[in-house]
Amino acid sequence: MMARRSTSSRGDNLSGLLLLDKPPGVTSNGALQEAKRLLNARKAGHTGSLDPIATGLLPLCFGSATKLSGIFLGADKTYWTRIRLGERTATGDSEGEVLEKIPVVVSQHEIEKALLNFQGEFQQIPPMYSAVKINGTPLYKLAREGIEIERSPRNVVVYTMELKSFDGRDLELELKCSHGFYVRGLAHDLGNFLKCGGHVVALRRLVVADLKIEDAVKLTELTAVADLAARQKILTPIDDGLSHLPDISLSADAAFYLCRGQTVRADGLPNKGEVRLYAKGAGFLGIGVITDDGRVAPRRLMSQTRR
Repeated sequence: MMARRSTSSRGDNLSGLLLLDKPPGVTSNGALQEAKRLLNARKAGHTGSLDPIATGLLPLCFGSATKLSGIFLGADKTYWTRIRLGERTATGDSEGEVLEKIPVVVSQHEIEKALLNFQGEFQQIPPMYSAVKINGTPLYKLAREGIEIERSPRNVVVYTMELKSFDGRDLELELKCSHGFYVRGLAHDLGNFLKCGGHVVALRRLVVADLKIEDAVKLTELTAVADLAARQKILTPIDDGLSHLPDISLSADAAFYLCRGQTVRADGLPNKGEVRLYAKGAGFLGIGVITDDGRVAPRRLMSQTRR
């Protein structure tokens, strides 16, 4: 997991995962850079941006763990959000200019009925203020220039959605969704459906894959740990964050050939999907994927085995 201390001024060679509870008003990259500084880490990356107004779970990968950041990027997420009806903003959240105010004359029952249209698998048009790229340019950069272009809808899934409260203006939701789903898009589309407009005023990410906000640390808590070595020990092994994937133990021979790009046989393989791969004497190897002929192929490896 940790940390061979580097003599380079660029930082220490840490490897592991940090579950960060991102504060509001900070970009995901800003939170990453602050955590990287506090840990004196050489290499780090986050696993999918949260909007500046958003708080909550931001898994950060350090060192060789950055090889697996895409696993969390593509994972299912759970959010809590507060949506304000009666106002449409330029950005779909409270950071944008209010473009229109409309009286809210809907009941809780009407909202619950409307929300049924945004559950299961459906197509969602990404908001203009999003990181989706068109011809290499993020949409949000075009939006800031006052340019709006046609966007293709994307398949998304909302597995569960619960209306927690509604006070006549603001509603609170908790929902579990697939990668690529935009809560700001939901606020916009729900507001249009109810003919009163809507935008996100608060957003908190609670779960990424099997990682939970209850296990996260705040930047203020990290700062309060005076000793650098103690701060670095807060990192956990990357495979601790992949417990949602089945674990497979490979023989020394199988690990040797798999680490050279070949498909191999192993006991206890599931029928499909991704797996965590281990080998005696080498520990955690990385992620594999089950092939159609019942073998396992390398997907993203952490290390190479030696003979």
